[in-house]
Amino acid sequence: MIAYVMTQGARIVRQGRHLLVLKEGNIHHTLFTYRLEQVVLFGNVSLTPPALKMLLREGVDTVFLTLDGRYLGRFAQDDPKNVLLRRRQFEMSGDVSFRLKVAADIVNGKLLNMATLLMRIRRTRGVKEPGEAADAIRQLAKRTPEAATLDSLRGLEGQGTALYFKALRFGMDRDYGFRRRVRRPPTDPMNAVLSLLYTFSINRAYAAVRLAGLDPAPGILHDLDYGRHALPLDVVEEFRAILADSLALSLFNLGVLKEKDFCYLKPDLRAQADGQEDQEDRAANDPLGQVAMPDDTEFFDLPEQCMAAQEQPTCDGKYPCRLTPDALKRVIAAFSKKLGTEFNHPLAGRKMTYGEAMIFQARQLRNVIEGKASRYEPLLMR
Repeated sequence: MIAYVMTQGARIVRQGRHLLVLKEGNIHHTLFTYRLEQVVLFGNVSLTPPALKMLLREGVDTVFLTLDGRYLGRFAQDDPKNVLLRRRQFEMSGDVSFRLKVAADIVNGKLLNMATLLMRIRRTRGVKEPGEAADAIRQLAKRTPEAATLDSLRGLEGQGTALYFKALRFGMDRDYGFRRRVRRPPTDPMNAVLSLLYTFSINRAYAAVRLAGLDPAPGILHDLDYGRHALPLDVVEEFRAILADSLALSLFNLGVLKEKDFCYLKPDLRAQADGQEDQEDRAANDPLGQVAMPDDTEFFDLPEQCMAAQEQPTCDGKYPCRLTPDALKRVIAAFSKKLGTEFNHPLAGRKMTYGEAMIFQARQLRNVIEGKASRYEPLLMR
């Protein structure tokens, strides 16, 4: 079970073998730690020391986000105990031929899932652009086994992603200003929702990697880098279209989210949100007069967790777009239900939820790393 705690000013305390979410002496929720895989805390939510110790002892992945869903950090868990497997992972991270073979399957799965979603849009919307983009993406997918280097493979992924996001807007029932993927910061409602859902998906991929007994640092498609959890980024690639993109379209098209559910953080509101009350300080620190514009790291949806040369910062002068608190709750509820939705997994030959499928795929990667399987088979949309 995943617990999302959004009650501002709440305290999480320990009571026996359970955790209670309290505010002003009232119990809002009871959390049973033996059922928890992950706790996600939004904004001003505090943990008492006994509750903290209990989460650490039970190995519950505890993630901290800002109130609007931007990633802050997580409690460090013990390293996976299988040190031989971890050594194998780091050895494989230096084996370019191994990485290229497995990364080709990962990229192929991502590209094919993007193409499938675009073809569904073409059929339901009756417009040709998504179909044309899907055909081009499928041609790129055919070239993944022939990629000679990881950089060339990432180039194919980048080309496919660019085509995909240009065509994805045709899946929306009205124009919300979405034209391409913008994340630093998101400047329209669709990008704001995608950033949030990608954050949630990567958090789930991190938990799946840990449950599979793998070290999250050494990746296959994504390079080993300082402070980066590369392997969850590999796992999440094939799930982006399945989980995040399709859900984002449904949230808008089914009327769960509307224009009134978003706000734009204009300079005066942004300064207030950052706690800059002094007018003189604001004037002295206005980016307009600085030698170089800041990177705006405050509005990243994830800290340095993307591939290089992908999703570059926007320079069009638009204001950051964010969901209102009530809309954020609806997105969280929809994502939780999506994770809990069952389907027939073609490789497992049985029903499982999307959350379980992510763990299944992470274990597949483990089998490939350990040499128990010859290749990685991504989960594909049909």
